[in-house]
Amino acid sequence: MRHRKKTFKLSRTASHRRALLSNLVGSLIREDRIVTTLAKAKAAAPVADKMITLAKADTVAARRRALAFLGDRTLVKKLFSEVGPRFRDRRGGYTRVLKMAERRGDSAPRALLALVEEGEKAQPAEPAKKTRAKAKGKGKETKSE
Repeated sequence: MRHRKKTFKLSRTASHRRALLSNLVGSLIREDRIVTTLAKAKAAAPVADKMITLAKADTVAARRRALAFLGDRTLVKKLFSEVGPRFRDRRGGYTRVLKMAERRGDSAPRALLALVEEGEKAQPAEPAKKTRAKAKGKGKETKSE
């Protein structure tokens, strides 16, 4: 049983998985949106959120932690100068995973992993309204002049 085990293994060793997530998050920071498989997107989203949270702190220790994970100074610079300030007032949920059509070659489920836009706020979902179809010919028609 997998109770309380939240790591996405992705059929890789720990070092390979860490390198994969580092590259996915680096590409996301560089491009603002990437297309990958659904499992990889779900695994990379929390890691990207943690990197953006580090960038909001903007301390030397946070920069060193980001550099240790990403391994590229230009990515760390962009993360702390552009991406972090962009989400300064947001308390979380910096990424979104949108499902896409399956990959043509092997029918793998694909997903778009993207950073949330600046002005977007989380809107609570409205409950679906029940609509009743009117019987044909029984509804009143009004003429507007």
